[in-house]
Amino acid sequence: MKIAVNTRLLLKGKLEGIGRFTYETLKRMTRNHPEHQFLFIFDRPYAPEFIFSDNVEAVVIGPQARHPFLYLLWFELSIPKVLKKWGADVFLSPDSYLSLSTDVPSVPVIHDLNFEYYPKDLPFFARQYNLKMFPQFARKATRVLTVSEYSKKDIQKLYGIPETKIDVVYNAAKEDFRPSSAEEIRQTREEFTGRSPYFLYVGALNPRKNLVNLLRAFDLMCALHSEEDIKMLVVGNKMFGTGAIEQAYKMMRFKDRVVFKGHLDTAKLNRVYGAAVALAYVSYFEGFGIPIVEAFRSNCPVITSNVTSMPEVAGDAALLVDPFNVEEISNALSRMLNEPELRTSLIEKGHKQVEKFSWDKSAEALWESLIKAKEDSL
Repeated sequence: MKIAVNTRLLLKGKLEGIGRFTYETLKRMTRNHPEHQFLFIFDRPYAPEFIFSDNVEAVVIGPQARHPFLYLLWFELSIPKVLKKWGADVFLSPDSYLSLSTDVPSVPVIHDLNFEYYPKDLPFFARQYNLKMFPQFARKATRVLTVSEYSKKDIQKLYGIPETKIDVVYNAAKEDFRPSSAEEIRQTREEFTGRSPYFLYVGALNPRKNLVNLLRAFDLMCALHSEEDIKMLVVGNKMFGTGAIEQAYKMMRFKDRVVFKGHLDTAKLNRVYGAAVALAYVSYFEGFGIPIVEAFRSNCPVITSNVTSMPEVAGDAALLVDPFNVEEISNALSRMLNEPELRTSLIEKGHKQVEKFSWDKSAEALWESLIKAKEDSL
């Protein structure tokens, strides 16, 4: 079988959620199935490390698809030409977008439909593109993949896609994530917060990650526990819509306790999870939420939201909060700070919950979906 893959989000040093899903599943899938051929389609020069095995061929086609107008050109003009020339049997798109101009059986991974609920969180043209095109992508698809049962039900409900046409392929965390030793915790806190204990946020800086309410909640907690030496470490790159985050930060009484670190590589990220009092991940919309699973692997207790996919991913191994209730988030932070037995209990539960998620399982589930798509198209 010849499998063409949209790999435009395989970017060296910039593997966020969808990029990480793409990397981890394709690395395993290409190596596990050497009898099949894979064509990786990039929109810019690629790093050799992304060519995982001898059965992978790569091609770079323009234009660089980083704006809705350019998405149309790349997916509707460039992609069909490559698929036809290469004789692809299936087209896999891990970042949701498809080409409506090809008859090749197509499988998108639609991670979530956040823009249907919070359209104003996206820049104008991206919002308009997604609202218009995603229903067409879902109906065009031979099969639809998504990353949680929550998102599966959402796609069924909003786009009328039959349940039998949608497969769930969970995200996971890299095996590199592990608990930190006492000495590693000491060194990490010294490096990142001047020895202070800290809460951790991990994720891109954009509106739906709810950093505004998290900063407000942390400020409230600090006011109630002003004697405590506690900080908030924010890890992630800016994306869009950060004006409200910047304003919330400026309004903080305890802003000097917030440390912004930008993107961290896997080794450093593992260390900051392992040394944190807790992960505070109170997004108001997620299709999955990879940081929750990374925290579980790192012995980091978790505070997360009681909406969308997060209760499904966290199970009983996290404190669940209303992401729109600042006082509730603040109370959860206080509990993590002052109840060591709670932290211990959540860490133990996290050990069990994390067993549900592995990239090996994800890669095999993805492969099975591609086989179904090929069979469905016959």
